[in-house]
Amino acid sequence: MRYLPMAKEQRSNKWAFLFYKESAPDNYLEKLEEIHVPFVLSPWHDKDINKETGELKKSHKHGAFYFDSLKSYSQVSELIKDKLNGPAHVEPVMSPKGLYDYFIHAENPDKAPYNIEDIESGCGFELDKFLVQQNSDDFTTEVIDTIEQNDFTEFEELVWYARDNNTALLGLIIERTYFFARYLDSRRHNPKRIEKVMEEQEGTTDGHD
Repeated sequence: MRYLPMAKEQRSNKWAFLFYKESAPDNYLEKLEEIHVPFVLSPWHDKDINKETGELKKSHKHGAFYFDSLKSYSQVSELIKDKLNGPAHVEPVMSPKGLYDYFIHAENPDKAPYNIEDIESGCGFELDKFLVQQNSDDFTTEVIDTIEQNDFTEFEELVWYARDNNTALLGLIIERTYFFARYLDSRRHNPKRIEKVMEEQEGTTDGHD
């Protein structure tokens, strides 16, 4: 009788995992830092409802490791069990965008939303870059709103504002320098804007006479 060979264990450099608040150590961030692998964690999911029972699910976090090389299912599973007392089941990350959406339920209005500010990371994981990449349309709109609200006309003004107030926006500005530089040029030379500025200046001058 012939035995079929075992399927080769799946390997990936990005693995998703889960752990529960009730069983995880209080210093879970320190435990993850000990592994020396970049990681990102969802906010605590403490408002999820079990559709079958209507009861609250146990508070938990979803997370992902970003390894430098391929790792097997069993290697990652052992890490989660050892460091976080988490379930043995882990899954390869098929889509970083899907991971982000699941972290905060961005694309699922039927589920409780979670705050992007409560996403945690460590060991050199580039969280700002990750957030911009997964949410670039919203961030682009935020940069445009920032330009309009502060009446910026120079690229330098925008860069310094982002540097001091929102480094996540700074990453997007650097990636889309050409777009934002052209947008600022257009604002600076817009006849309607120039006319409005001149009217405001004249009004200020008249008020001092």
